[in-house]
Amino acid sequence: MAFDVDMIKKVYAAMPARIEAARKKLGRPLTLSEKILFSHLHDDQPLENFERAKTYVNFAPDRVAMQDATAQMALLQFMQAGRPKVAVPSTVHCDHLIVAKTEAKQDLEKAVNESKEVYDFLASVSNKYGIGFWKPGAGIIHQVVLENYAFPGGMMIGTDSHTVNAGGLGMIAIGVGGADACDVMAGLPWELKWPKLIGIKLTGKLSGWTAPKDVILKVAGILTVKGGTGAIVEYFGEGATSMSCTGKGTICNMGAEIGATTSTFGYDDSMSRYLKSTGREEIASAADAVKEHLTADAEVYAYPEKYFDQLIEINLDELEPHLNGPFTPDLATPISKMKEVAAANGWPTKVEVGLIGSCTNSSYEDISRSVSLAKQVVAKGLKTKAEFTITPGSEQVRFTIERDGFLDTFNKIGAKVFANACGPCIGMWDRVGAEKAEKNTIVHSFNRNFAKRADGNPNTYAFVGSPELVTAIAIAGDLTFNPITDTLINEKGETVKLDEPTGDELPLRGFAVDDPGFQAPAADGSGVVVNVSPTSKRLQLLDPFAAWEGTDLKGLKLLIKAKGKCTTDHISMAGPWLKFRGHLDNISNNMLIGAVNFFNEKTDNIKNQLTGEYGPVPATQRDYKAHGIGSIVVGDENYGEGSSREHAAMEPRHLGVRAILVKSFARIHETNLKKQGMLGLTFANKEDYDKIQEDDTIDILGLTDFAPGKPLAVVLHHTDGTSDIISVNHTYNEQQIEWFKAGGALNIIRKNFAAA
Repeated sequence: MAFDVDMIKKVYAAMPARIEAARKKLGRPLTLSEKILFSHLHDDQPLENFERAKTYVNFAPDRVAMQDATAQMALLQFMQAGRPKVAVPSTVHCDHLIVAKTEAKQDLEKAVNESKEVYDFLASVSNKYGIGFWKPGAGIIHQVVLENYAFPGGMMIGTDSHTVNAGGLGMIAIGVGGADACDVMAGLPWELKWPKLIGIKLTGKLSGWTAPKDVILKVAGILTVKGGTGAIVEYFGEGATSMSCTGKGTICNMGAEIGATTSTFGYDDSMSRYLKSTGREEIASAADAVKEHLTADAEVYAYPEKYFDQLIEINLDELEPHLNGPFTPDLATPISKMKEVAAANGWPTKVEVGLIGSCTNSSYEDISRSVSLAKQVVAKGLKTKAEFTITPGSEQVRFTIERDGFLDTFNKIGAKVFANACGPCIGMWDRVGAEKAEKNTIVHSFNRNFAKRADGNPNTYAFVGSPELVTAIAIAGDLTFNPITDTLINEKGETVKLDEPTGDELPLRGFAVDDPGFQAPAADGSGVVVNVSPTSKRLQLLDPFAAWEGTDLKGLKLLIKAKGKCTTDHISMAGPWLKFRGHLDNISNNMLIGAVNFFNEKTDNIKNQLTGEYGPVPATQRDYKAHGIGSIVVGDENYGEGSSREHAAMEPRHLGVRAILVKSFARIHETNLKKQGMLGLTFANKEDYDKIQEDDTIDILGLTDFAPGKPLAVVLHHTDGTSDIISVNHTYNEQQIEWFKAGGALNIIRKNFAAA
């Protein structure tokens, strides 16, 4: 469907003049990323030659998207802003709260029943404030956005880290916390540090077993989970233009796994075809009229080393299918090397389950290539050795693949079709036997594979691959199976080889759907009442956080010194905790329960300095709060990696943690901390991490002179009477310091609207 066509035409009308002004200001050609960024400067933001990775800039995004888990907190915050309606087109998508267990219909019915209170809340808030509402079962947010809202040259933000998926249609689409979404929906500028630029030149053309997913799996191996931090990744070259639009979306989607701000591609024929196929011919025509502005200037791609901070070249003719994992999405292994790598690492090679779909790989093309392999199971007398599941990305895709017979083919090989939702990708998988915590291997076409991510079992070794490779490995039941070279023994004892996967970029008969699941908001929502029960265990109206007291912070207790990887999954787990995303106090009972305590190598087991006893992290922090004592959390590198969930920042804030001190932050999490009025600090000398002792009492000095670029001092008071003074850095600008002083950005929004 085509939404907000007038808004899109307005963006295109303003784009040429804005780009020309920026080109004149910089005195050079522009990358695609720069064109979109400069085209979306907020009206109050002066045009400058912004310094990459240093200058904070105010933008005016075109739209906001929210998934149901994060939308709850985002909208609870927006309700306090005082506006009668959102300032930009916004949508809510119900995709996170549906548990995958039996099959689509039963699982959806159960979710609608169990989460009725939350769905009713989201629907009524959306109806009241002019927000489009996509019902449970309509599909995964990023697939639905690509099908209906994404447009070349646009800018959007979304309360999910994989919002970046829309880069497949040439957008700058960025994952944010709910507080950022609240700002934009309230009509305020959105702030972002001007990003660095990473250029990835794709030569050659994908063929055979190699898929778009293998491009980003290769890139993740090169850049690692933090190599893209603070940067936009811009893909270009003949390999890019030869790829499908949805394939581009897959690559952009998993750009979140390298920490990139976002990823994008220039507008080309594949995007035009996709727009037309999804009923947006008018938008394709509008984009065609300004297509020179929807890609980089010719000189940029001719001499990319002059315009990008980092340049990577990948020859698609030589690219091999990859499997990434286990336990991290950047551990990249070409399929030809898996046998030796798995043996060297002792990875279990029997594959128990193969799962395809998710927001990353659920396009018609993905499913059609996988079904071409499923057909061979029957035709060649094979039997699928592993369990096999399909998670369609949207009702439109599901309806179309059912019409075209794909689901019948999958059914013949014993596959299970889950609801059009996130399901196993985010831990919403009620997997039989997972509670036994047995060592096992699964392969999937999702984007993340952190420990316990899919099924809650820390001993599930999860590997990420393309849908077609996952399907082939599920058929073989062997992690080391290389479909390019290896053969299988069929039910008759014959040696057979799988043919290369084939499929259609788009459905030959077009997309079809009876009910896409969309609910338009009321034209006038002033009479709509939003009720939240004060006794609800799922929803809780927010109280403002307290403002800074105006003094240095002294006498803080060390809550936990986290060791190693500490993602947002470790800080605020998903899975069964998703049900409490709208109730800050209840969900705070999962705060940091997955973080590893440096001092005893255990999770959710820390020392309470008031009692000397060891216990759960949330309970210990609640004890400190009850005694009026603040605390500090210490962490390692890339702290807060992973999802955009602001709960990972709000929970510590709610329970009385005053500061997070780490070696380095993931971008979204650092911003979320700032928005909630928290102190996010980094060691000036990373080796000072080693000076933190278990019983330390800590002071943070210099806050009365808190200023951009000015380090603070941290005093570590040890129990032996000695102390260490260390220097810590921060990235707060003037506006962000005001957020801290006010107790959070929302307090300033509320105050400004009250005064208006």
